[in-house]
Amino acid sequence: MAINMNEFAQQIYAILQQTPYGRVVTYGDIAKLAGYPGYARHVGKVLASLPSETQLPWYRVINSQGKISLTAGDAERQKNALTMEGIHFEENRVINFRQLRWII
Repeated sequence: MAINMNEFAQQIYAILQQTPYGRVVTYGDIAKLAGYPGYARHVGKVLASLPSETQLPWYRVINSQGKISLTAGDAERQKNALTMEGIHFEENRVINFRQLRWII
């Protein structure tokens, strides 16, 4: 399926905006909710292109194993933002991932 990246990005932003405080969502969950199951990597590309001053809660998106996929400073920023929302980690994995995962 060929996708229109602009429409796809708008869908991703809309779903991301709805992700509740103190919850996490996976790249695959967002792709599925947007109507593009199997496009998790594309979700990552869209999020990577967000401007640094975005108000969207990009940091609530983690991988399907309950871990942060980003590296170095970006991973630390994400972990700090999630910790501020009461989400805690053990060995870089979200504690209680199944309970904190937002699924509609």
